[in-house]
Formats: sequence, structure tokens, C-alpha cells
Amino acid sequence: MQTVDIMRIFVPATISFLFGIGLTPFLTYFLYKHHFWKQKGGKTALDGTPAETFNRLHTAKEVGTPRAGGILVWGSVLLTAGLLGLLASLAPDAFGSLAFISREQTWLPLAALAAGAIVGFIDDFYEVRGKGGLHLRIRLLVVATVALFCAWWFYTKLGVSAISVPFVAGPFELGVWFIPFFILVALALYAGGVIDGIDGLSGGVYGSIFGAYAGIAFFQNQLNIAALCAAILGGLLAFLWFNIPPARFYLSETGTMALTLALTVIVFLTDLRGAGHGLMVLPIIALPLVVTVLSIFLQLASKKIFKRKLFMVAPLHHHFEAMGWPAYKVTMRYWIVGIVCAIVGMSIALL
Repeated sequence: MQTVDIMRIFVPATISFLFGIGLTPFLTYFLYKHHFWKQKGGKTALDGTPAETFNRLHTAKEVGTPRAGGILVWGSVLLTAGLLGLLASLAPDAFGSLAFISREQTWLPLAALAAGAIVGFIDDFYEVRGKGGLHLRIRLLVVATVALFCAWWFYTKLGVSAISVPFVAGPFELGVWFIPFFILVALALYAGGVIDGIDGLSGGVYGSIFGAYAGIAFFQNQLNIAALCAAILGGLLAFLWFNIPPARFYLSETGTMALTLALTVIVFLTDLRGAGHGLMVLPIIALPLVVTVLSIFLQLASKKIFKRKLFMVAPLHHHFEAMGWPAYKVTMRYWIVGIVCAIVGMSIALL
């Protein structure tokens, strides 16, 4: 392990963090000037009934706190990638090793990040203008379409049609079924974006996830992917600096859609493509997202089958709030669980 390799990770993370801190006053001014928040608080549950418990806990906070804080994260990442690429072209001897935009490793996750950012921002824009945002079916279709393109790229351009399984010799071949499987993973990760519901929660959880995949990619010698994950982590830390209670803005759709689509690609790039197990450790590293999604499905199933709620409110982090836990306690305990899961998952991936 050379010092230059370590610097390829820490420099993008640091620059992205500094970009995020520096951009925040401008983003804050823009969002507050244009009243970039929901005009009316409250949500409706997936079954069409009013989300009474959630509305009691969060309606007041949803009005007056801007959405689209995810601009800070992906904006910092894209600026960092562009700056290091420019410096590398101007002074290759000094900065050539720091540029992490590459066809083999980071073009696809950066494209997924940008696509999710654009569509997510459109959803946020419609939301704050009182038009209810993009319909869930449209957002799911967008995620599936982007995932379809990425899966096709893996299957036809990169020749990937299998996944690796820890402690099992040889890859598990999926053939053409790799494509729908890829899409399913993308949709599942996107569903986990509902964790963006308490001040500071999503930033900390996503930070531990991308930190883990930065470590996995680094030890698999996928240094450009590791640098990209580190840059995303830097942007998330800058966002988190201003998202701790009381939040200055929310990550919202432009952040969660961008991050989950990029994460999907990174997960598969650190799997067989990187001679590792990036996919099979995803449920461990992203356990807070997994639990969040499962709690919603269990709640819906319980209401449909047993005609009663399993949780006071879903997803699970709001259930803890409804039990009387202060929001900061829920957030910090999720951070702890997320960090432990990231360490465990990364350790298994590197066995």
C-alpha cells in the first residue's frame, strides 16, 4: 500500500467536504429565498389513509424547512471530480494520480448519480410548488429505466452475468436474469430512501454505507471507485454538518435518488467485477435501509391480513419517535448501528 494510493482517497473526500461547506451559504440563500419547502405538511400512507401519527410528529417541521439539500452532496461530488480532472489535464505529473473519472470504474456510477439528481430535483420542484411531486409510479419507472441501462451495460459491455457468494467457490451464474436482478436491487435501495425522515438520520446512514464501499473498493485495488465513494462521503459529511437538529435543509428526492442509483452501480462494480463480494454484503452494510423497507411491508401486510398495525407508525424510525424517543436519540442509535454494520460487512467482503 503506497502513500499515493491513500492520498487518492483522502484528497477527494477532503475537497468534496470543503466544496460542500463552501456551497452551503449559497444553497441556503437560494432555497430560503424561493421558499423551497412543502406548502402543506403531512403525508398519506401507501394504503391511501392519512398518516396520522407521522403527521402529528412531523407536519410542523415539513413546512419551513427547504427540500433539495441533496444538491449539496452530488454538487460537491461532481465539482470535485471535475476539478481533479481539470488539474490532472493541466499538470499530469502533480495531479494525474488524483483524477478518478475513468471509463472502466466511475463513468457509470457518476452517470447514475447525475440522472437520479436531475429527476429527483424535478420531483422536489413539483413538490414545493404544491403539485405533489412526481407520482410514485413515475419515479419507480425512472429508477427502473436507469437501472435497466446500467444492467445492460454490465451484461453486454462488461460481460458480467453472475454474482459472487462469500464462502462459496465460483460465481453464481444468472445469465440474462442478471438484468432484472440488477433492477430489483436498484428498486430495493431506492425504497430505502424513505429513511430520510429525521434530522441527520439519512446523512449518517448513507455516510457509513459509502464509507464501507470506499474501503472495499480500496482493498480490491479499485482506486477510482474508492475515490468516488470517498468524495460522496465527503459531500455527505458536509451535508450532515448542516442537517443535524435543527436541519437547515432535507436531503429529499434529489439526494436519495442520486445516491441510491449510484450505490447500486458501485455495489455491482465491487462484486465479481472487482473480484470481491460487494453484492452479498449489501444487506449487512445497508441494514438500516433493509430494516426500514421491511418495516413498511410488514406494516402493510399486518393491516391487510390482521386489520391492525404492527408498528405505531412505519417506517421503523418513526415508530421509535412515536414511542417517545427523542429524534436525536433515534438518529444517533441508527448511526451506531450503521457504523457497526459497515465494519462487519466490509470485513466479510474482504475475507
